[in-house]
Amino acid sequence: MPIPASSLPRQMLRRRPVSGAQVAGGTSNHLRRSLGGFHLTMFGVGATVGTGIFVVFPQAVPQAGPAVVVSFILAGAAAGLAALCYAELASAVPMSGSAYSYSYATLGEVGAVVVGACLVLEYGVSTAAVSVGWSQYLSKLSLNVFGLAIPQAISSAPGESEGGVVNLPAIILVAICAAMLIGGTSESAKVNAVMVVIKLGVLLVFAVIASTAFRADRFADFTPFGFSGISWAAGTIFFSYVGLDAVSTAGEEVRDPQRTIPRAIIAALLIVTGVYVVVAVAAMGSQPWQDFEGQNAGLAVIVDNITGNRIGSTVLAAGAVISIFTVTLVTMYGQTRILFAMGRDGLLPASLAKVNRRTGTPVTNTVIVAVVVAILAGLVPLQRLAEMVSIGALTAFIAVSVAVVVLRVREPDLPRGFRAPGYPVTPILAVAVCGWILYNLHRYTWMAFTAWMAIALIFYLAWGRRHSALDGGQNGSGAGSGEVIADPPSE
Repeated sequence: MPIPASSLPRQMLRRRPVSGAQVAGGTSNHLRRSLGGFHLTMFGVGATVGTGIFVVFPQAVPQAGPAVVVSFILAGAAAGLAALCYAELASAVPMSGSAYSYSYATLGEVGAVVVGACLVLEYGVSTAAVSVGWSQYLSKLSLNVFGLAIPQAISSAPGESEGGVVNLPAIILVAICAAMLIGGTSESAKVNAVMVVIKLGVLLVFAVIASTAFRADRFADFTPFGFSGISWAAGTIFFSYVGLDAVSTAGEEVRDPQRTIPRAIIAALLIVTGVYVVVAVAAMGSQPWQDFEGQNAGLAVIVDNITGNRIGSTVLAAGAVISIFTVTLVTMYGQTRILFAMGRDGLLPASLAKVNRRTGTPVTNTVIVAVVVAILAGLVPLQRLAEMVSIGALTAFIAVSVAVVVLRVREPDLPRGFRAPGYPVTPILAVAVCGWILYNLHRYTWMAFTAWMAIALIFYLAWGRRHSALDGGQNGSGAGSGEVIADPPSE
């Protein structure tokens, strides 16, 4: 006996067409194509370089010691394998929504909900965490230039330091980035590109200064906490690579996406990994690894200690302020595009997918993202934020790697502007490495993540599945049940 089209199993397994034809009522069908290859590559670099080196690096060194360099390479390898899978899917399914849209076209609606929830977590918490790091460097810059540090009460979250009440600079940064994103994507991309070039120059200056104090014996006790320490640090550091996903969130705002997106992802990965390893080696050789513990604005402090004056650290702190600004801008951008895609598909309220006619941007969801992220940035300590980003990103990366295999089997003749080399080994390795890093994350991170997934699934079962654009009833513009392309499960 055939299963009714409205049955829960069929709803959960139905897939959105690769063409992305269905949209929910009251939403916009497309965004404005305004990005080229250079600006898209700078989006990836801008969202990634800065977070790991300026913010997470001092958090990871006490976990692994000098072997943190290996942690960076390990996290980069996992991100690299996943990036090749992203590149293939981006060339085959060039839609906004990144891993969420890829999962919807391959793994089914409930898989898309899980991945979408992961991405919402990843981008929202990432933006908050990066904003906290920006506040640290802004305080350092203020101290160097004006001789006055920003008071702890208004520059630290409760529990992050003694006297911390609210991180006001982080909240201000989120508001500025939201205003820029509302103003237009191409304008934001141009500002980001300029800032990325500046921050790469600043990191090169740091590497040169740090090399003057380099001592090889600081790597003598290379793995003080063994391989478990390397794994633990890799989980934290993976936070540094999540910006690569931001490239694929721009699928509908890129000219010639089938060619542009894969090239931008791979170029951004190579630039990011190279910069991270060079700066990490220089930093670890310039001071004992034990000194990184609790070292806010760590790279600027290292330069202070080496040069004996504040000129170099002032330049570095200014570069960090610019650098982390671009990360915040692009991660907020990625968050709004994930919500746009989910709202357009009817799995979230349609108001999240409405686009302003003048600017071509989703204003409502940008404001909502800004408010939620500002609350997190102002009130939650950095360490708790960083690991929550990693678990969301790793889950999404695994889903993308699985989706590559599924789409190759299901639609082998689908046009692809890029094919992941080494298939099927590449996606299988990506799943294995990301899964291994996930396994080594803290228990409290898994508990929080499980609670978040439960909330997402409850929302889907209670509301999302009934409003899906594929449901064909309540939104008015979705496909009828006869057009759902999922294969019904066997009885």
